[in-house]
Parts: sequence; structure tokens; C-alpha cells
Amino acid sequence: MAVVKARSSDIDMLARLLRAEAVGEGEMGMLLVGNVGINRIRANCSDFKGLRTIPQMINQPHAFEALQHGMFYQRSRDKERRLARRAVNGERHWPGKFSLWYFRPGTAQNPLPCPPTWYNQPNVGRYRLHCFYEPTAKECQNVYNTF
Repeated sequence: MAVVKARSSDIDMLARLLRAEAVGEGEMGMLLVGNVGINRIRANCSDFKGLRTIPQMINQPHAFEALQHGMFYQRSRDKERRLARRAVNGERHWPGKFSLWYFRPGTAQNPLPCPPTWYNQPNVGRYRLHCFYEPTAKECQNVYNTF
């Protein structure tokens, strides 16, 4: 059962985001991006207050670099739509389980270590090239109560 409301067009939009943000990270990497996005909708805290839908989350200003690149605007594929549905249905994995932020330091050819904090939130782990950051309970208790 979905943990956020999602029409077919929302699943398609999320699928395009997963591919554009993390296709090089494989299926788990794309699913982790989905975890962060769904967490942003459900948590209603920090920089993500008032987000209620997938389009609001994806189109939030400066939220995703992938919106500046052509891959996001290509047609979604079945593989990414299945991953998007899994994220919408609440499937979560560490280090994206409670994370609200992620980023890739350096480049694929020259990855850099994860900074200990991002937006003043602690690093909780890395998956391949992406570093993940969870809010503290003081900053966003709600992210830990969403499922």
C-alpha cells in the first residue's frame, strides 16, 4: 500500500528522477534516491515543510541537480517505474531509510570522502558514490515516525 498518494504520472516523474539522479548506482542506488524523496514528503520538517506530493518534492527549487540535465526529461522505463512504485509503497533501505539529503562528492573518476555533515546533518553512510545524511531527532523527529 502506498505511503504517499501517487498517480501514474507521479510514478513516471519519480522514475525519471531516479534514473537521472542515480542510474550509475544501480537499482539499489536509484531506490535510495526514492527513499530520500518519499522521506521529504512524509517528514514535513526542515527544508521540506509543506511538501505533500511527488511533483512538489521533485520541483522544489534547488532540490535535484538532475532537473538541469536532459536525462530527467527522457521517457521513463519499466525498470525505474517498478523502483518508483517500491519507494512509494514504503520500501526503505539503509542509508536512505531516514535520510533527507544525499549527494555525490567528487566525480565518478575521482570520488571524494563523505563530509561528516551536510546542511548541518550527520552523515549516516555511503552507497557507492553517494553520501547520505539523516536529520537529527531534534531537527526532524517526524522523519523517524513516518512508517
